[in-house]
Amino acid sequence: LLVFQVGFEDYGPDCDSMRITAFLDIPGQDNLSPLARLEKYAFSDNIFNRQIIARGLLDVFRDFSNNEEDFLTVMEIVVRLSEDAEPTVRTELMEQIPPIAIFLQESRPKFPTAFFEYLMPIVVRYLTDVNNQVRKAGQEALLILLEQDLVAQSDIENKVCPILLDLSAPDSDDEYKVEAVNIICKMASMLSRTTVEHMLLPRFCELCSDGKLFQVRKICAANFGDICNAVGQEATERLLIPKFFELCSDSVWGMRKACAECFMAVSYTTSPEVRRSKLSPLFISLISDTCRWVRQAAFQSLGPFISTFANPSSAGLYIREDGTLSIRPSTQDVNSNSCQPNNNINLMSSSTNLLVENLNKDTQAESSDCCTNPGEDVSQLSQGDKVAAGVLEVTKDSSFPGMNSRLQSAEDIFNTFLYWRPPLPDISQDLELLQFKTEKHKDSCSVPCNNCVASSEIKKVLESLQEHIDDPDVQAQVQVLSAALRAAQFDSVGDYETKKTEESSGELQNKTISDETAVSDASCNQVEEDSLSSRASQNNISDQSATGVLKSTDIIPQPLLDQYLSMTDPARAQTVDTEIAKHCAYSLPGVALTLGRQNWHCLKDTYETLASDVQWKVRRTLAFSIHELAVILGDQLTAADLVPIFNGFLKDLDEVRIGVLKHLYDFLKLLHADKRREYLYQLQEFVVTDNSRNWRFRYELAEQLILILELYNPNDVYDYLRHIALTLCSDKVSEVRWISFKLVGDLVHFLFYTNNANALGLNFINELVVRFRHCSKWVGRQAFAFICQAVVEEECMPVDQFVEHLLPSLLSLASDPVPNVRVLLAKALRQTLLEKAYFKSVGNPHLEAVEETILALQSDRDQDVSFFATIKLKQGNIDNTTIEKQN
Repeated sequence: LLVFQVGFEDYGPDCDSMRITAFLDIPGQDNLSPLARLEKYAFSDNIFNRQIIARGLLDVFRDFSNNEEDFLTVMEIVVRLSEDAEPTVRTELMEQIPPIAIFLQESRPKFPTAFFEYLMPIVVRYLTDVNNQVRKAGQEALLILLEQDLVAQSDIENKVCPILLDLSAPDSDDEYKVEAVNIICKMASMLSRTTVEHMLLPRFCELCSDGKLFQVRKICAANFGDICNAVGQEATERLLIPKFFELCSDSVWGMRKACAECFMAVSYTTSPEVRRSKLSPLFISLISDTCRWVRQAAFQSLGPFISTFANPSSAGLYIREDGTLSIRPSTQDVNSNSCQPNNNINLMSSSTNLLVENLNKDTQAESSDCCTNPGEDVSQLSQGDKVAAGVLEVTKDSSFPGMNSRLQSAEDIFNTFLYWRPPLPDISQDLELLQFKTEKHKDSCSVPCNNCVASSEIKKVLESLQEHIDDPDVQAQVQVLSAALRAAQFDSVGDYETKKTEESSGELQNKTISDETAVSDASCNQVEEDSLSSRASQNNISDQSATGVLKSTDIIPQPLLDQYLSMTDPARAQTVDTEIAKHCAYSLPGVALTLGRQNWHCLKDTYETLASDVQWKVRRTLAFSIHELAVILGDQLTAADLVPIFNGFLKDLDEVRIGVLKHLYDFLKLLHADKRREYLYQLQEFVVTDNSRNWRFRYELAEQLILILELYNPNDVYDYLRHIALTLCSDKVSEVRWISFKLVGDLVHFLFYTNNANALGLNFINELVVRFRHCSKWVGRQAFAFICQAVVEEECMPVDQFVEHLLPSLLSLASDPVPNVRVLLAKALRQTLLEKAYFKSVGNPHLEAVEETILALQSDRDQDVSFFATIKLKQGNIDNTTIEKQN
């Protein structure tokens, strides 16, 4: 025991370089070899000893991997240790399996089958361990191994899947069944489509109908989108969609809520016909659910669900060779006189990415811009651009599950889940078929119903509402469900069916009225007030629908659009979710891209309502996405409808203004030059914030000004942006000053390398000398040295102009009384100036003055100054900016 304590008494969390099993190398009184000592402690009566051995197995394998015999002995010890009676030891062992497997993969030439023969059986056995913690550790290890592609296909099919199928059998223990279905859903995305479809999909369908445990059905509902993505469109429509209908009508509201949350992922995997004829009426039933939490989840998924109807041919989406998504007008738009943008930009997001990014930006105020990728005008696109509907890379923390993060090869560039739906087929034949059905109806009084399943589901909901007549929200749902019935039967619309639907709705409304008369006087008064409120809400929705009628009904079903437009209704905030307006705001760019600019009139009033919402979070969300919406709408609609709202955001709270500021360049470059010039007068307002400590606001302004330089002519840059740049260079916060120095360098470059702007550049240089070189504060003089270094390093001006106008003032800083100024001068001369070819040339008249200054600094009384003047630092050894911040 004494030997054991010597090895561990100094081990702690700070000793990263110390091996856990270092005690094996310490010779003790037992005179045992390290391998024998390992075996001794691995089977010690002390539980802590066995835990430490299990925890340090990776180090043990590294130590004994050079000798095959010793390695096999260690592996046998691991197998015996896996049978330890103590659960904590087995848990520690299982947590080490993934890193050991990775190590064995790297050392595969030495031990090609060690993992499959020894460790994989342990993982499979632990899936059925009696201890809950051990099983969870085994499940986590299995997922890591699958993610790293370390498990052979044969082991998956012959070992893992059979165990999971046994654990999820109907007669299995409840706890084991819940864990099994959870692991099945998580591993589905990591397996091949054939394996999932043939081995796991039948059991998943059975579990969706499990009547014993609602926890099992809830896990299935929550992961339904991942399963659909794993098996593809054909299996989804044939096997999974019927199960999805069952889950959406489950008696437990948690199931219906989970279905609403994954509705978009399911919709992506289906064909346009199924999405319109079956999923749309089903979604309407969820959005009209009697449970408030279900309605809340449905409204949050409404915008993403609408975005799955996007048609690439009408939206004009193109994937470039570099993987970015471009938006440009279609041929029809070019030939028409409708709104057409003069300035088109490349986006890295489709409508779904707009939803994700707006949400991320809204929750992370200081996140960097990752949505737009400034590039060339679309007229310069190469011929290699591929026409496709693309959903590009989605981060792992994305709220939309089941989406791959890589674009495949050219042959696989389109996938029904990863990318937008294929162009809708020509509906002329459908119209002829509809006309044929109508004529057939005139001859016979029976019209077949192609959507019986969807219609029957909605009718069931209508019938169930009778039992919840005391709910004040039920009154508002009846009329909505009537519209849902019409949407479900849009392919087989006939006079007879329309009349039958109206009669059914009328009977239900009569039933509602008769039930209301049966309640007490007090309850009746309450119901009457709620009915009036509901009627007012429905009237508001009807008014919005009147202005929100689609020009083309084949884009999305009208009831979905009506429900989306109703999200700004104040009654929705009271009966559904107080944050419903915010969800409407962040999904609006995706909905707008789906509808197209020709249907912008449907969303215009809603957008204006959201822009004037009393909640600043709603306005903030719009501010973060207004540049994306401008790309979708084009310059004419942007100037008419978005510019006034943009101007309002400029005068809003800082929390709203930051959204505009982060994408100021992206929005301004979409405007015409004359309209863009009007904002020069307002850029100065960004320097002033509600809270002076909000330095990140000014930092973002400097970053945007660097991009904005190219949008204006030299005179405008000199007259307006120059003052802002100089003000930011004197900011109290060093981070703002450093980015401002870069802004000054880019401004110098812009003025000197733009035609007929040399005079402005020289004036600006003289102003820098007066303002910073002769500044009374040492920080200003230090800033001058930094600016000069940046100008030389980035070659922001001709070298002959630099040595004439800036070099004398820079060298004069050698006599500055503040060491911090001289330190930066020494670095600028040694690391930057003397590295340029101009100063290396023999006979350079300015080289002598620079070398004399270097010699003077080398003998400086300050050690830091002499150090940086003497040593010649290699690139990357010391971060200049970091050193300057320390000064």
